[in-house]
Amino acid sequence: MPYAMNDGIRIQYEVEGDGPAIVLQHGYTQKAKEWKSAGYVNALKPHYQVILLSARGHGGSDKPYDRAAYTLERHVGDVVAVLDVLDLRTAHFWGYSMGGWIGFGMAKYARQRVGALVIGGAHPFGRTLPSGLPDGSNPEAFLEDFLRRIGVSSLDALSAEERAEILDNDCRALAAAQQDRPSLEDVLPTMTMPCFLYAGHADRVCRQAEACAKQVRNAAFMSFPGLDHGAAFYRADVILPPIMTFLQTL
Repeated sequence: MPYAMNDGIRIQYEVEGDGPAIVLQHGYTQKAKEWKSAGYVNALKPHYQVILLSARGHGGSDKPYDRAAYTLERHVGDVVAVLDVLDLRTAHFWGYSMGGWIGFGMAKYARQRVGALVIGGAHPFGRTLPSGLPDGSNPEAFLEDFLRRIGVSSLDALSAEERAEILDNDCRALAAAQQDRPSLEDVLPTMTMPCFLYAGHADRVCRQAEACAKQVRNAAFMSFPGLDHGAAFYRADVILPPIMTFLQTL
């Protein structure tokens, strides 16, 4: 797969389909290919030029160990670098979880490059992590700690496929990428592009996602009953229909 360069960091991306461009940005510990395995790409590519990119520290993109490499501005710069390589002035942007946080960053730092925003499982209100988190040198300990903090009891609670997928990460890079997030609430009144925000009703971020949607002029919000944070990504059969309807109105 091809790469775009941003300040010496290679960002792996892939393009499928034809039509208006839409960037899909995955969540923390995920890879771009998970949009495929969950069913999103097959649904979107008959109608859109689907751009999948692996965030720095993930997938086939470079994985620096320097915490300074993972600022929001750098993540946004990675998306812009891919758009530049593809000679795209604007694209729709769909991000989930960490990818949704990057979506708020796109609205703040690269608003002119965004057509419409779809943000799932994320909010812009800031986050402070506990002190003394594992440094990633012991991958299983690092991932056990991360999973507990998102409500999964342990690696053993995952399916064999899920366990293999999450263990196929460079945990030192993930540790560098896992940082406090400053509030982006100031960007909400400036988000004049069409926006669709959503979360699983059982996701702990659901109430904050709904609250921020009320501060965005052109935002729709939807919660999905019975879905937690993970299910609101992997249940594409439930998530796709209302978002496809939203995209088709643009």
